[in-house]
Amino acid sequence: MRTTISLLTAVLVFALQSGAQCPVNTVLVSGRVNNPVPHSKVRVRLLYPKGKAGESGEITIDEGSFRIPLEFLTAQNSVLTNLPKRCGRKPQSVEIILLENDKEADRVTLDFAKDFKVADLSAYTLRSDLVLNGSH
Repeated sequence: MRTTISLLTAVLVFALQSGAQCPVNTVLVSGRVNNPVPHSKVRVRLLYPKGKAGESGEITIDEGSFRIPLEFLTAQNSVLTNLPKRCGRKPQSVEIILLENDKEADRVTLDFAKDFKVADLSAYTLRSDLVLNGSH
């Protein structure tokens, strides 16, 4: 009987730990560039509270438009490591930079809560069109 209870307890603890994984969400940033210089790039970076830089990505502009998906882990670190992880981590803002010949031509910083909407269970998209201005 004791062995059965111990085994059931171990299975329950394992099930709770394995089920406590936090999801990975995606921020999808897309837009267009007015008057792009050939081979221009767009860099996107997620920013968290206290100015902490997070995930980032970069893409070369294709015919004036761009689309960059960035994945981020929703797990929040707990001060006490033995507590279960919370899964509410989100960026505070999103920085979008237009690079022409490796120099900054335009920069936009968007508020994550105000400028993005939930597209599905794990993805966020812009609420409105994003337009960057090239120097051309």
